[in-house]
Amino acid sequence: MGIITRSSASRKPSEIMRFFVTTFIGIVFGFFIGVSVPTLSITKLNLPSGLLPSIDLSYIEDRYTGRQAWSFMNNGNKRSSSQVKALNDTSKIWVPSNPRGAERLPPGIVEAESDFYLRRLWGKPSEDLTSKPKYLVTFTVGYEQKKNIDAAVKKFSGNFSVLLFHYDGRTTEWDEFEWSKRAIHVSARKQTKWWYAKRFLHPDIVAPYDYIFIWDEDLGVEHFDAEEYIKLVRKHGLEISQPGLEPNKGLTWQMTKRRGDREVHKVTMEKPGWCSDPHLPPCAAFVEIMAPVFSRDAWRCVWHMIQNDLVHGWGLDFALRRCVEPAHEKIGVVDSQWIVHQGLPSLGNQGETQTGKAPWQGVRERCRKEWTMFQTRLASAEDAYYKSIGIDTSNSTAH
Repeated sequence: MGIITRSSASRKPSEIMRFFVTTFIGIVFGFFIGVSVPTLSITKLNLPSGLLPSIDLSYIEDRYTGRQAWSFMNNGNKRSSSQVKALNDTSKIWVPSNPRGAERLPPGIVEAESDFYLRRLWGKPSEDLTSKPKYLVTFTVGYEQKKNIDAAVKKFSGNFSVLLFHYDGRTTEWDEFEWSKRAIHVSARKQTKWWYAKRFLHPDIVAPYDYIFIWDEDLGVEHFDAEEYIKLVRKHGLEISQPGLEPNKGLTWQMTKRRGDREVHKVTMEKPGWCSDPHLPPCAAFVEIMAPVFSRDAWRCVWHMIQNDLVHGWGLDFALRRCVEPAHEKIGVVDSQWIVHQGLPSLGNQGETQTGKAPWQGVRERCRKEWTMFQTRLASAEDAYYKSIGIDTSNSTAH
């Protein structure tokens, strides 16, 4: 027994030494294997489908591969540690001329404007767009007026981006029209044109477009061509305009009635006492809100004047003149490209019956209230401004 014990004790140190040597050799061998074999792609591993059910392995590999991450961090250049430290110190960037909220960004990365150009999900971004439309036309629509809108959209060439605002929530049905598949569709139930315009036509979004058409859905366009209209708007220097309206169809202002003896008119004669100044609405500097067309610069001003809660826009047409100067020369009606206001009670029927009144009656009552509210707000804002600069307007009748 004593001999066996001594033999076991004498072998134990040699076995321990052999274990350490073997481990060390294994580590060294593994290191050399690791640096000589290409990086293993985890996306090529044959893992059970239920093991990582919610992980996009290709995304993880692309995002976190050490070689790519290092290349990104160094941006393809060899920078000193001091340069890297300076780049990572974002407190050193403050550019007051950047858009509000973007002062901490280097100016070269700031994208202050956007557009409605559709992009592909594949390929090179620089090759996405074969053309960039120069103009934008929007219609606020319900599906029941699809034939009318189809006829209207076809009057606008490929130079126009088409944007439909759907107040009835029906969007996919419009794909029966080929042009609809290239249009932008925005849906919010029971909302108006000016509600949409305030929220989706910010000046920095529509900045790529020279002119913006913001039209109703009940317009007959048999005698209208959008390209010819643009030519006349440019020719006569109109910043805010509309096509002439068929004079024998429905009620309209004298200013917006089509004249058959000219291309464009900018002034008119209204009923006695209606115009305190021949250069003011409704005798001049005036178009209606059913089919207005704005230049890029004019729209930037008009957008800021639209009120968030006054969604019908009544009263805006009398205030548009504040956005161009001189208004009586830059606001006008294009007579040779004219439309018909069909007066369809479409959006009016989206109201709700209250106190026994028809839905359209409640909508019309709110329209009138909004007109009064807008006039009051505008007058109060002007008075407050003049007061702030020391001008007394209490005895003035001109606003």
